[in-house]
Amino acid sequence: MKGHYFAQLAYTPMLVSALLLPTLAMAQVAPVELTTVERRDIVESLRLSGSLTSPKASRLSPDVEGRLVRLNVDAGERVKSGDILFKLDDELAQLELAQAIAFEHEAEADLANGKRRVVEVRELVSKKTFPESEARNLEAQVERFAAIVERRRAERAYAAATLERHSHKAPFSGVIAERNADLGERVDTDSNVLLLVATDRLQLDLRVPQRYFRRVAIGTAVNIGVDALPGRSIEAQVAQVVPVNDSDTRTFMVRARVDNKNGLLAPGMSVSAQLRIGTARKAEVVPRDALIRYPDGRSTVWVAAIDGDRYVVSERLVKIGLGFDGVIEIVEGLSVGERVVIRGNESLQPGQQVRLRE
Repeated sequence: MKGHYFAQLAYTPMLVSALLLPTLAMAQVAPVELTTVERRDIVESLRLSGSLTSPKASRLSPDVEGRLVRLNVDAGERVKSGDILFKLDDELAQLELAQAIAFEHEAEADLANGKRRVVEVRELVSKKTFPESEARNLEAQVERFAAIVERRRAERAYAAATLERHSHKAPFSGVIAERNADLGERVDTDSNVLLLVATDRLQLDLRVPQRYFRRVAIGTAVNIGVDALPGRSIEAQVAQVVPVNDSDTRTFMVRARVDNKNGLLAPGMSVSAQLRIGTARKAEVVPRDALIRYPDGRSTVWVAAIDGDRYVVSERLVKIGLGFDGVIEIVEGLSVGERVVIRGNESLQPGQQVRLRE
């Protein structure tokens, strides 16, 4: 019995080891995520800061002098082009227009009567019963009546335009930023009644270092981050390049147009901008997460190669270039089509087997 007991003790560790070996082997097969090395156009990202401004901001003054009798908007309200914003007392202007219309009708009646008399006189002249000289005097009088009609029509148009100018319309769509007058006030052409600011489309002016002058052009992509909208970015494009260098700052200005039809942005907001500047070259790229950076400046990636029916990893030294859009340019060390680890590469060992994460 004692011998049998010792035999069991000797057998037990061997059995435990046999049972644990598959488990240990499975533990050494690290779960990872892989991606394929690609060849792409290389873009340099230039980070700048600036503020959003409105391309149109107008201080609205009346075209005529008068008393403010209607004010349809207040600060902060959004208006559309053509909306009536305020109106002046137009009682006298309406009377002047009515008088001009009456004078026009009077002149037209005189002209019609003169033309009728000329026709009658010409018949008498043909019968030699009316002097030719008198007939010509009547024709000259008709021409004078015609001139008076033209003048009266101009006076009526002037009176109508003056009346219309007592109502002030929005010259463009936007937001009322200021209201500087109240009902009952007497205002004139120097009074800034309202400040209207366009907000549907904003602009961003950026000062770019002069070394990029030949590389930034109309259409260059701009990615905009707004402090007031954390975690969101807005895509825009360079719309203008001002070819004038600032000798003090060694910069030149570019302007981007920013769509704001949704109203999420406002003039004056501070933003961070990222210009995507082309380099006219292609190279291999990998996601940033594939890189392992060491304190001594080395950068490596873990390359996964198929060995039979499994993946085996090896660490490879690479030379990196520009970073953009979440990827890094690989100048040396990788080829298109190779597979690299982007998740689970923190504690790998050379020659270790890996499996794809589910």
